[in-house]
Amino acid sequence: MERNLKNVLVISFGFLLLFTAYGGLQSLQSSLHSEEGLGVASLSVIYAALILSSMFLPPILIKKLGCKWTIAGSMCCYIAYSLGNFYASWYTLIPTSIILGLGGAPLWSAKCTYLTTAGNLYAQKAGKIGRDVINQYFGLFFLIFQSSGVWGNLISSLIFGQTTTTVAEVSEDLMCCGAYDCMTNATTNSTASSGPSKTLIYILLGVYTGSGVIAVLLIALFLDQIKANHAESETEKMQTQSFWSTFLATFQHLKDKRQCLLIPLTMYSGFEQAFLAGDYTKSYVTCALGIHFVGYVMISFSAANSFCSLIFGKISQFTGRKALFALAAVTNLACIIALLLWKPHPNQLAVFFIFAALWGLADAIWQTQTNALYGVLFEKHKEAAFANYRLWESLGFVIAFGYNTFLHVYIKLYIVMAVLVVSIVMYGALEYLEAKNLPGTPTTVKEEITGSVDQQTRL
Repeated sequence: MERNLKNVLVISFGFLLLFTAYGGLQSLQSSLHSEEGLGVASLSVIYAALILSSMFLPPILIKKLGCKWTIAGSMCCYIAYSLGNFYASWYTLIPTSIILGLGGAPLWSAKCTYLTTAGNLYAQKAGKIGRDVINQYFGLFFLIFQSSGVWGNLISSLIFGQTTTTVAEVSEDLMCCGAYDCMTNATTNSTASSGPSKTLIYILLGVYTGSGVIAVLLIALFLDQIKANHAESETEKMQTQSFWSTFLATFQHLKDKRQCLLIPLTMYSGFEQAFLAGDYTKSYVTCALGIHFVGYVMISFSAANSFCSLIFGKISQFTGRKALFALAAVTNLACIIALLLWKPHPNQLAVFFIFAALWGLADAIWQTQTNALYGVLFEKHKEAAFANYRLWESLGFVIAFGYNTFLHVYIKLYIVMAVLVVSIVMYGALEYLEAKNLPGTPTTVKEEITGSVDQQTRL
């Protein structure tokens, strides 16, 4: 047990270190590299590459390299992205974004395969139920991993907070902040007199890169390799589903009317996360407060998201999923309308954190309950169902980050609102079909079982 626990902790802290760097860097892209939309373009490319890599790379790499070295090698792809940010241009950031996207799917698949195999092995030796041990391993992993959003953003704000700034509350500058932005560089629009110096940017990137390197060394030196014969059943399952079989199964699953009704809801998850990372951080926080506040504001999002994920996963058995989806929809809709009307000002500091926290509350419901809904509705075809989940959510990210540079913020807010309304209407139709097909069956079901499942869709 001690050895298995050691391996789970090694993977958990390795991912914590890696995503402390990547999560903090992702939050800063729209503000740090706003010229010609380079930052958000790189994020769009990452998710496009992730879609492609998830179709064929994981089973091939895991079979050739094993779980341990697939994890270590994929982590190096994330380090490449950090290095690309040192001299950010279209010729450095876009290629490293492709590399990161290609490494994302094998990383998460290898992690899932390792924890699943290790859990089954220990359960066999200890005479326990494999599912129970695996759930404990994943619970411990996500308990540690989820805090990465806090640490990465805290590091960026502490480092960028060393910038000497004098806030000039000039109404002409603030007019370019918020929904009716001037579509210019956020850092030059900022009421802060200057953005972070090159030295501070390099220090931050150095810390992030170092964090990634430590993660790779942790995996390489301390993670035990699972013997090929032990992991063979898992990798064989993956191999049989690789590329064409997965590709065909994913699209054949669209014959299910319920899956088609879930497409807008799944894509909305990508749209709303992309708006927060690409627009709220740039046109509201950086523009009105300065880039050094991005980390602090995103901490409130991450903290609310983690706390609410835990809470809603527990209470869903009492409230049912429909009430939670309604709460998320109302919360997001209220935030969108308020963001359309609100003119951000440095004197309203608390409001920036409140919006982020409310967005985190809603996102926690979208993530936990949509994953749970897929697990409950498509229990016999989970692989194809979750492949569709990854596909449509990633496509939402790609589209939202793709148009980010070309549209005003208020137009993007209207797009997010429209997708939300369509999502809820289609979800309502889905619940109607379920109630019609299963009269008398309660829908408060098993949401809590899969509350934390498939967090790899966030990379």
